[in-house]
Amino acid sequence: MLNNIIMKDSIVRQCLDILKREDVKTELKLLISPIIDFIFYEMNPYIYIIIALIILLFIMILAILILLILLLRNKDVLVKIF
Repeated sequence: MLNNIIMKDSIVRQCLDILKREDVKTELKLLISPIIDFIFYEMNPYIYIIIALIILLFIMILAILILLILLLRNKDVLVKIF
């Protein structure tokens, strides 16, 4: 059991040592870069939609707050409603 754990630790250590080398780092960057670019390219419209919805939501909340402030200023209107 202990020997098995030591072997796993040794394999993990060897993998980490390999990943620390500069040539492996550059190869991994070259390999992963197109994948990340593709993901960003596919998500780009959705990001714009989410940003537009957040801005619209902010404008709507701001309008509600302005209406609430105007309504509370005219307490006569509030009393007539209720």
